[in-house]
Amino acid sequence: MRDNQIYLNPSEMPTKYYNILPDLPTPLAMPLNPATKKPVTPDDLAPLFPEELIMQEMSQERYIDIPEEVLELYSLSRPTTMHRAFRLEKALGTPAKIYFKYEGSNPAGSHKTNTAIAQAYYNKRAGVKKIVTETGAGQWGSALSIATQHFGIDLEVYMVKVSYDQKPYRRTLMQLHDAKVYASPSNRTNSGRQILEQDPDSPGSLGVAISEAVEIAANNKDTNYALGSVLNHVMLHQTIIGEEARLQLAKVGEYPDIIVASAGGGSNFAGLSFPYLRDKLSGLKKDLKVVAVEPSSCPTLTKGKFAYDFGDTVGFTPLLKMFTLGHTFIPPAIHAGGLRYHGMSPIVSNLYQNNIIEAVNYHQLEVFDAAKLFLTTEGILPAPESAHAIKGAIEQAKICTEKNEAKTILFNLSGHGFLDLGSYGSYIDNKLVDYKLPDEVIMRYFADLPVVD
Repeated sequence: MRDNQIYLNPSEMPTKYYNILPDLPTPLAMPLNPATKKPVTPDDLAPLFPEELIMQEMSQERYIDIPEEVLELYSLSRPTTMHRAFRLEKALGTPAKIYFKYEGSNPAGSHKTNTAIAQAYYNKRAGVKKIVTETGAGQWGSALSIATQHFGIDLEVYMVKVSYDQKPYRRTLMQLHDAKVYASPSNRTNSGRQILEQDPDSPGSLGVAISEAVEIAANNKDTNYALGSVLNHVMLHQTIIGEEARLQLAKVGEYPDIIVASAGGGSNFAGLSFPYLRDKLSGLKKDLKVVAVEPSSCPTLTKGKFAYDFGDTVGFTPLLKMFTLGHTFIPPAIHAGGLRYHGMSPIVSNLYQNNIIEAVNYHQLEVFDAAKLFLTTEGILPAPESAHAIKGAIEQAKICTEKNEAKTILFNLSGHGFLDLGSYGSYIDNKLVDYKLPDEVIMRYFADLPVVD
């Protein structure tokens, strides 16, 4: 350990992803074909994804090798550092020890590169020439634009309109990597035109942007689709975060009592927590507390319904059994754009339904307050999405203070916020507001859930 940072040598980087599917407390509900309501087959997914990713989506192998070329690209910024937040601990006056895994040191500035590189690699192996995707705040689009440029694949990105306007520099970064970026909803697809007819001023949502991207991929044989969260293979690729974290904390004789991560679709949460949940599911660490943190304006786990639903707004995707606010839900235009998604990863949903993990939600202003405290103590400006994990860790530390417990807290700082300064400017100018989502509003969206016998 050097000062407040714990390093791994490149030679120590994990070479396998951890697949949690065989260890789940109950089997994962199969995705369903929306037309037949029968379990999805590999042939159903073939128009969108390369065969190797489809196999990973359904695999029951506990460990899956990371390809050598993917490891080589990871090594540009991995292993990432583990930090002890001494100054934050001091500011809070807590007996707790707070550690964080920092995923913002790569060129895209977030954890999204872990799956972007892998997905681009498998598409390249399959001979794919073009990929289409969606992005919320732009971290996923940025990461995929870097990966596709490396592998010589064209990229088209549908960026949620409110983030397209709020975060122009994310858009610029994608365009610098030769991606074509469009505000969603757009007039380029039937899905976008349908949404705009209903609401010409629609701020968009990840569900809407997914509809546009999937429509294009399904109707063009030379184009595949890539998703930055939610699906099983995305959760799988992110587990390199937690596998590294285990090795790093072991170097200083630490094991977390509490793990905290933000949760929108579930990918960075899964990446840090799944390799540790392996111990809880096996009975080795029964008391491990794992907390997912989401925005109060989009409380998918804390107020959603566990049901089959579409992953997109229009209804193109397979039906997934997950916690959902309803595929027609349009979240308020908060600045944590990457967390504005109606559904949660089926795996994360399974764990929450089985009481293996916990979930909390916080309002926008208190999250930005936590981000400011973190910046002034630890010197890193977090992405608004990642600041939800900071808020969650702070609240857990306060509980430790109240109980005088010196527990070890680990959270995932999933990305930096240096391309989100416009959002922080609004915070400084007191232009941000909290959005309270009434239960009766959520219930209206539940009425649109598909009927599955």
